[in-house]
Amino acid sequence: MKITDCTTFVIGNKPPHFGGKYFIVVKLTTDTGVVGYGEIYVASVGPNTVATMVNDIAERWVLDADPNRIELLWRQMYSSGYSLRPDPTLVGIMSGIEMACWDIVGKDAGKPISDLLGGRVHDTLRTYTYLYPNAQRPDVYSNPSQAAEQAAFEVSRGFDAVKFDPAGPYTAFDGHMPSLDDISRSVAITGAIREAVGDRADLLFGTHGQFTAAGAIRLARQLEQFDPLWFEEPTVADAPEEMARVARQTTIPVATGERLTTITEFAALARHQAASIWQPNLGRCGGILAAKKIAAIAEASGCQIAPHLYSGPILGAANIQLAATLPNLLMIEGIQDWTGFHAELLTNPIQWEDGRVIPSREPGLGTALDEAVALANPYVPDPDDATDLHLGMHPTPIR
Repeated sequence: MKITDCTTFVIGNKPPHFGGKYFIVVKLTTDTGVVGYGEIYVASVGPNTVATMVNDIAERWVLDADPNRIELLWRQMYSSGYSLRPDPTLVGIMSGIEMACWDIVGKDAGKPISDLLGGRVHDTLRTYTYLYPNAQRPDVYSNPSQAAEQAAFEVSRGFDAVKFDPAGPYTAFDGHMPSLDDISRSVAITGAIREAVGDRADLLFGTHGQFTAAGAIRLARQLEQFDPLWFEEPTVADAPEEMARVARQTTIPVATGERLTTITEFAALARHQAASIWQPNLGRCGGILAAKKIAAIAEASGCQIAPHLYSGPILGAANIQLAATLPNLLMIEGIQDWTGFHAELLTNPIQWEDGRVIPSREPGLGTALDEAVALANPYVPDPDDATDLHLGMHPTPIR
């Protein structure tokens, strides 16, 4: 079996854009007619540029390759241009291609990917969601009452963990010291949510790498009274020794990983004891097999896995297949209850009931991209917005 075609879809996410402004999905087709899908999580360059880069890599390494030889293909792509080091853009593209290969292998074998990774240890998966602003509650990150109401709503429909990040905007000049306003707002919102949900849900506090170690410790000590399950990315992502300073000085478990790529960067978390909860994004960390290796390193280090998802449903389906196999799984991230545009994009929507996902038993990823929906919703960049990317940061310091 050989790969004969590689096609990339750049899909515009419908408002309210939960999961990002766009999704980048790669499709591989083999000479036997088997099709596989993967999703790329690259945020630093425009998605149409990514699509061009996919074509370049496919022409060099993917076309005519055997999709069963995933490790070999991965190493060939990773060494391209004499790199052999973590590169978020290259490895993000590789991740989507690798994911699509697994989808092909599973479909060809007639088995879900989870069966090819050692089999399921979980028949259902615990999920969490962000507290997303909406028309009824637009100010969940500045208004404690609205945050509490939104958290109570999510818990009422089955979630037993909710994530929120009220510590102010993140900036190109992170890390910084939280202001008194940042601290007081964070304390007020976290306290209101805890009072609203009681012990029915874990609280997941996010910061997006905003703070210096000293600043993160200062904030964490104010939040400890509410017993959050995790303190996410308290410092910049590429300095595990600084994150370890925070981990040593707070009772809140530290979580990180959405911006890390390859087993090398995750292994550094173990060496420094920087975080006890690891959050690989399968569209950036290297793909499904890389994430399985990362989970094994975490297991040997006494750490748990909570796959990150601020992307589309193909990546979500990959998270589910991997997560079902992990003995050290904590939970997976969802985009609310997996309905809306995420469900429209799939031939078989992800099954979610009472806060838990039921992993598909269909071959490969267990679902496929609805190409008609994808083609009907192309992403159109905003020509007047130079920062029109999947995610953005404030370009100036926060005063």
